[in-house]
Amino acid sequence: MPPATGGGLAESELRPRRGRCGPQAARAARRDVAAEAAARSPKRPTRGSRRFEAAGRWALLALVTLLSFATRFHRLAEPPHICWDETHFGKMGSYYINRTFFFDVHPPLGKMLIGLAGYLSGYDGTFLFQKPGDKYEHHSYMGMRGFCAFLGSWLVPFAYLTVLDLSKSLSAALLTAALLTFDTGCLTLSQYILLDPILMFFIMAAMLSMVKYNSCANRPFSAPWWFWLSLTGVSLAGALGVKFVGLFIILQVGLNTIADLWYLFGDLSLSLVTVGKHLTARILCLIVLPLALYTATFAVHFMVLSKSGPGDGFFSSAFQARLSGNNLHNASIPEHLAYGSVITVKNLRMAIGYLHSHRHLYPEGIGARQQQVTTYLHKDYNNLWIIKKHNTNSDPLDPSFPVEFVRHGDIIRLEHKETSRNLHSHYHEAPLTRKHYQVTGYGINGTGDSNDFWRIEVVNRKFGNRIKVLRSRIRLIHLVTGCVLGSSGKVLPKWGWEQLEVTCTPYLKETLNSIWNVEDHINPKLPNISLNVLQPSFPEILLESHMVMIRGNSGLKPKDNEFTSKPWHWPINYQGLRFSGINDTDFRVYLLGNPVVWWLNLLSIALYLLSGSIIAIAIQRGAQLPAEVAGLSQVLLRGGGQVLLGWTLHYFPFFLMGRPRSHPLPGILWDTLLRLCAWGLASWPLARGIHVVGILSLLLGTAYSFYLFHPLAYGMVGPLAQDPRSPMAGLRWLDSWDF
Repeated sequence: MPPATGGGLAESELRPRRGRCGPQAARAARRDVAAEAAARSPKRPTRGSRRFEAAGRWALLALVTLLSFATRFHRLAEPPHICWDETHFGKMGSYYINRTFFFDVHPPLGKMLIGLAGYLSGYDGTFLFQKPGDKYEHHSYMGMRGFCAFLGSWLVPFAYLTVLDLSKSLSAALLTAALLTFDTGCLTLSQYILLDPILMFFIMAAMLSMVKYNSCANRPFSAPWWFWLSLTGVSLAGALGVKFVGLFIILQVGLNTIADLWYLFGDLSLSLVTVGKHLTARILCLIVLPLALYTATFAVHFMVLSKSGPGDGFFSSAFQARLSGNNLHNASIPEHLAYGSVITVKNLRMAIGYLHSHRHLYPEGIGARQQQVTTYLHKDYNNLWIIKKHNTNSDPLDPSFPVEFVRHGDIIRLEHKETSRNLHSHYHEAPLTRKHYQVTGYGINGTGDSNDFWRIEVVNRKFGNRIKVLRSRIRLIHLVTGCVLGSSGKVLPKWGWEQLEVTCTPYLKETLNSIWNVEDHINPKLPNISLNVLQPSFPEILLESHMVMIRGNSGLKPKDNEFTSKPWHWPINYQGLRFSGINDTDFRVYLLGNPVVWWLNLLSIALYLLSGSIIAIAIQRGAQLPAEVAGLSQVLLRGGGQVLLGWTLHYFPFFLMGRPRSHPLPGILWDTLLRLCAWGLASWPLARGIHVVGILSLLLGTAYSFYLFHPLAYGMVGPLAQDPRSPMAGLRWLDSWDF
């Protein structure tokens, strides 16, 4: 899709840009269109009228901005308790204030900004944010809510300016601003401590900046061109830094940029050097700059969160050694593994934990009735194992024996320190995972059989290399069956103390479930080193954090009784979500889009596809359109197409994996269709009023629908909508709406 440059509605001329036709053809086209336009409008606007028009645009921008801020900040303090996901993001803001490390599946920028807003507004980070409904009492929460409302308020003027640039129509921009202002769903999301308003702020900023630098295409490398191109890159970094769904706006900007460069490449009036400069500018501003800023947010994130916290267990042992308060921080242990060492072995998959055993046996009917082996998330004496040679029972710690290091490819035994049973596997089926083998503790005082033998391998290393604590990624291959020690991640029943299942898998594919590292290491015969020397570098930390986030996102599943919805529900506004309160005595907030706005949006998409297809076919068939119709058609195809592309990119991927919100399309569509109707009925005395009456009707209808449904966002008290006495009685248009 070509970049949307817009087209005038008042002027209605087409403005071919370089690269779409030769310079001479462009000048000829301008002369033809200008002549026809001059014939239709003999009077050129005076300088005074242009100033008046510019003043009107600024006045309207000020009006829609003021109205947006007024609706978002109205009753912002209510309710004075936790609502919905404020539990998570408010708590994460507290973690930043307390510098406590945590884990989340989203990048850190949004939570950092929430924490900063709380800190600057006097919040001390002591509120627990335990569950929805907990009262804030004396804790300062308005700074965090106010920050989210502030960013959410800018969505309206951003949309206004975007549509104004795409359509050059004040009425289209005003209608777009009204649709966003009076959408109860967008309003609700902007009033609470959530990532949504921050994410939408950066997405809309990126869209506006992209449209603005497109409009500067006739002045490449000018100061405004550089400004808007750079601001696009900054906004892309912000969107991705809040949530990974920011990738969709990056995709849209990328498609726009590819199309732009393709047309420039086809402009034979431009030298290849100039085209190279365009390419370099976009690489710097749209790739290098966003990546640098995105990486910088993680640098700040790791620098601020320097204390051990609830996120430690999701990361590797080497990562944990960075965090003050963690038992590995500033610890001193032997660097290389040796026979006789007492160790703990940690699985590299997120939230699996340490190799563990205890004196309890597997119950009857669950494989062999031998000692259970599991993984356990917490530090425990039952996580300790002694590493021994497979073919001798001599004590490696005897002072008369020299130190012998464990090397890649060695055959070893792991003896459980507390019970003196060996790590063991055999052909019995695992408790929960079919076709995997059971892992048990077997033997007496370290004496067992050949099923206790394991070959230790370091991932991507050669035979003979020593094994380092923290850093070496190891696999344990069972010598008899050839299976690999791993954890399925499945929770055992109560007989297994709800710890996680350990199996030996015959499938040798290298996955994190079957990769381990040595964390604790005790051996009095070896010198200790500070773990500071084994701490990972920033690139390693950055890579690990992204791998953990990706695994966390892929592992997200709805819990029992948790609210869920399907992507097809969203465009039709099928159901909402209780933000706060459940009965007639509670202060109830219900997240539901204004149905008039949302259904108008859905209707607009259908009308756009129909009208756009008709216009595109007519143009392709070579139909000679009048100048004004041609200008309106280009606005509809290019401006509306750019907006529809954004909606599509932010909606359809969720069928494979926020809710999409796109109200700029109705503004452009209805304004254009009404203008076409007015043009088609130009012979009628009241034809000019069609456009004005149509726009006013849409504005007033949207405002009235907001009047009806605003209690959903601002709060309801009293009978539920099913009760005839409820102020919302009669407004429950769908049975799936539960307010």
